[in-house]
Amino acid sequence: MVKIVGIGGSLRSNSYSQQALKLAAQRVEAIGAEVEILDLRSLKLPFCDGESDYSEYPDVERLRATVENADGLILATPEYHGSLSGVLKNALDLMSFEHLDGKVAGLISVLGGQANSNALNDLRVILRWVHAWVIPEQVAIPQAWKAFDPEGKLLDAKIQERLDRLAESLVQNSEKLR
Repeated sequence: MVKIVGIGGSLRSNSYSQQALKLAAQRVEAIGAEVEILDLRSLKLPFCDGESDYSEYPDVERLRATVENADGLILATPEYHGSLSGVLKNALDLMSFEHLDGKVAGLISVLGGQANSNALNDLRVILRWVHAWVIPEQVAIPQAWKAFDPEGKLLDAKIQERLDRLAESLVQNSEKLR
């Protein structure tokens, strides 16, 4: 069975990125893959200082081991100032090739304004650098404050369809690269 790890790049309590990640994870599970979500809001991670020993922070090893043992990733980030969130960048910086090499990744960005691909493109560059495989399907959710209903479901059927295609591609490509 394919194992997918989801990481949301927002620390907000009512995060739209976390809502989008949850929807993608539900779809991935419905297809038949195993999903584990690492919630950065509950992990105690230090700022990356370029070293590799973070033994004082057991959650760094948990992050690294969980990602290393997965076949694929779903990364969901808010777009802050035209790029991914600092907390997601830091989590990625705490890992290296041995954790991310060969992982298949699906990307989601959530924006307050109009849809664009800045955060998604930046994530592609980062993941390519550590030899991960980013699928072509990606989702940008614009105007997040009005994109979800009170239960956390997407209101726009076209965005939901794109999220479904992302989940399907992620599972299929993870199976192929295993």
